[in-house]
Amino acid sequence: MDRSTLRKAVYGGHSPTRRAAALLAALLTTAVFCAGDILARSYPFGPRTRSVNDLGNQYVPFHAHLWDLLHGRADGGLFLNWQSGYGTSFLPDLGTYLSSPFALLVALFPRDEIDLAVYTITVLKTACAGAAMAWLLLTLRSGRWWAAGFLATSYALCGWSVAVASYNPMWLDGLLALPLFCLVGEWARERRHPLLGVLVVAVGWIANFYTAYMATLAAGLVLLLRLWLADLDRRRTAAALGRAARTVVLGIGLAAPLVTVVYVGTKHAYPGREAAFTAVPARDLLARLLPTTYSFNSPAVYVGTAALLLALALPFHRRVPRRVRTGWTVLTCAVALSFQWAPTSLVWHAFATPQGSAYRQTFVLCALLVTAAWLSLSHGVPDLRALGAAAGLLALIVAVASRSALLHPVAWLVLALALVGALGGLVLLGRDPGRHRGRLASLALLLLFGGQFGETAATYAVADRLRLGHMDDYAPWGTRQQEQADAIARADDWPAHRTEPGREQTVGNDPLLVGGQGAQYYSSLTPDILSRTLTALGDGYTSRGRSVQSLDNDVTDALFSVGARVHSPPDPHQNWFPQDGTRPTVTREDVPPLVTVHPAPTQHFGNSPYRNQELLLGTRVYTVPRLTLRDADGQPLPPTSWVGQGTAVLGASITATCPAGDEVYLWAPRYSGTAATGSGPTGRFRADRGTKISAMQRLGTVPASGHLRVDLTPAAPSPVPAGAVGCLDTDRLHTAVARLKATGATEVHVSDATVEARIPAHSKGVAVIAAPRIAGWRCAAGADDAVPAGQYHGLIAVPLDGSATTVTCTFHPPGLRLGTAVGASALLGLLLTATLGALRRRRVAPPEPAATTTGPLDRVGA
Repeated sequence: MDRSTLRKAVYGGHSPTRRAAALLAALLTTAVFCAGDILARSYPFGPRTRSVNDLGNQYVPFHAHLWDLLHGRADGGLFLNWQSGYGTSFLPDLGTYLSSPFALLVALFPRDEIDLAVYTITVLKTACAGAAMAWLLLTLRSGRWWAAGFLATSYALCGWSVAVASYNPMWLDGLLALPLFCLVGEWARERRHPLLGVLVVAVGWIANFYTAYMATLAAGLVLLLRLWLADLDRRRTAAALGRAARTVVLGIGLAAPLVTVVYVGTKHAYPGREAAFTAVPARDLLARLLPTTYSFNSPAVYVGTAALLLALALPFHRRVPRRVRTGWTVLTCAVALSFQWAPTSLVWHAFATPQGSAYRQTFVLCALLVTAAWLSLSHGVPDLRALGAAAGLLALIVAVASRSALLHPVAWLVLALALVGALGGLVLLGRDPGRHRGRLASLALLLLFGGQFGETAATYAVADRLRLGHMDDYAPWGTRQQEQADAIARADDWPAHRTEPGREQTVGNDPLLVGGQGAQYYSSLTPDILSRTLTALGDGYTSRGRSVQSLDNDVTDALFSVGARVHSPPDPHQNWFPQDGTRPTVTREDVPPLVTVHPAPTQHFGNSPYRNQELLLGTRVYTVPRLTLRDADGQPLPPTSWVGQGTAVLGASITATCPAGDEVYLWAPRYSGTAATGSGPTGRFRADRGTKISAMQRLGTVPASGHLRVDLTPAAPSPVPAGAVGCLDTDRLHTAVARLKATGATEVHVSDATVEARIPAHSKGVAVIAAPRIAGWRCAAGADDAVPAGQYHGLIAVPLDGSATTVTCTFHPPGLRLGTAVGASALLGLLLTATLGALRRRRVAPPEPAATTTGPLDRVGA
């Protein structure tokens, strides 16, 4: 660009459009985002995985399931997911993880590039958030287009986006929604785009209602401030607020069919951890304003050094009207303080204690800081007095933050370089350069953009690296997943039987990622009845009960019609245990159909999973012997003792007597370590006191002597329950399976959300569908009317009186009817608004000029 063009772009004149600022922000955001991953050598630019925590466990598998749905390869549909948790409601998960319009882009990628698809979606969401913020900044006040793009990039790549939302991509929809909702507020204030405003709110709430709720609160605060600054009379202020409220209500109403389903789904979900809010120390809060700091549970409010300096300079910038300085400074400080008080923190999080990070609303404060920086810069570069005051405040922040453990040595170097770039660029930009105007402008832009690019890329890279040391991580799609998927595809015969992906899980949602129909399921909406039923049968879980695991047990495989099971070696990426280099294998069993007939239940589940399995099976198949627990020296320990604690107890053993040839199972949900009998595989148990319990595992067979010994090698102090060992009589199990097959359904048809079965004539008792009785099932026997399904020890049950030969059960997501009614009302309101608007415009439109004609008198007059 020549000197004249550069002068106009940097110092004003004929500024380019908002599109240029939005495009600049999107391009800068994309470049810095990818540069951070390149520096961290993270996927897809290096060997380190990005799939930490819920990104690998939830978001990638759910996007894989969406790919299958879009390509017609999934078991189930929008209402029901037959692949996870032996049959779970899918629409709440869709509304929680997959309802963003960006999610549909997965269909354009190959199935084995699902990690790349999710990465691309993440980058696009972040870039669009930057573009939307650039548009908003120039709407709030005109200014230099490049400056709007520069500061919008600071927002898109704020600390919250980099450290938290980059591996929770569903939250990035809130990062995009916030500037869009603020634009909707501006439209309401100016009587513009009423229909578009409603649609923007609706799409934002559909994309991710959780962060959209936070963005709505924030946009409301910004609108109130803007109305106060406009100094309108009460009537005009009330009218603007009314238009905004109407827009939000109609928009949320249009999103209600999905939002209500998710809301009701949370009511049926397994309860999460109840945690008291604890504010972070001031030193840690201030440290998160600085580059290259990282922490899981503190607000990541980094927005870049230049943006922070400009925001700190706002109260001292004399070119900015005092009312504007006061209003934005007070609002920003008030929101910051609200993060540190439990009642207001609950308000930000929709009155529910967050499971995990307690500062998910941080992007709101980042947006306010960037907006304050824009208002400071758009009124002209702050003078040396204002910049000096801002530098002094920054020095005070650094002094307090220096006592925080979050500041690593690299932070000081990055901060120093960023400060030189930010202060140098702003000082040069604010000078009256005379003849050297173009050169100084070029140098100022180089310092500002170079400093921002470097410090943000470094911050992103540090977050990438430190997350791997603080959280579980998972490998992207590779040879292991492909071999699992191939083995499942060869064995799959749904709904004749289920094919279990296996106990040796790769991620918490293996059935969604590699296929099959298993017990595994991990979601914020894991049904309470699913988790409790499987736990009562001896299953394990992680994430405090919201991530249920596969249960490798012959009895439960028969109960849930698991006719094929994949056995894989432990995931080499985890390195929890030694690897043996084997490939996945498949075992097959003769199992009952999906629908079986049982006598009416007369007992309830108890404390022993072995007895609970027998209740569902209808036959005694286990011997649960009396145990003797001994320490490493062979000395008896009291029943239910903890093993692995104290210097004298390095190991332990269990001895018992069982029928020879029986299969040995060990159930020790709180035990962590290994267990072995010498006649079978070594069982590996992982548990802790808060988040995980171990599943029942098979350890081999009882020797001919009948004397059984289980050697325990604890990895941590662990309790062993009195009824830990169960010895399974496989002959009795086969007899029970044959009986269930003979009396069970002769035909079973499964569609997306319906199960139809033909049962033998004169069947009495209850027909049991091997699926959890989650809310939403309605069933009918024969020609009877459908009624809410009954429950048989946690499974779907239909009473039989001997007259019916068919059973039909249909699933309808709870909350959908209410949401549909609300959505229809909102649509009617939207149409009414559009009609009234069109009529009003016709009334106020100027009359068209009358057409002139030339008559005889006119011609005479001429």
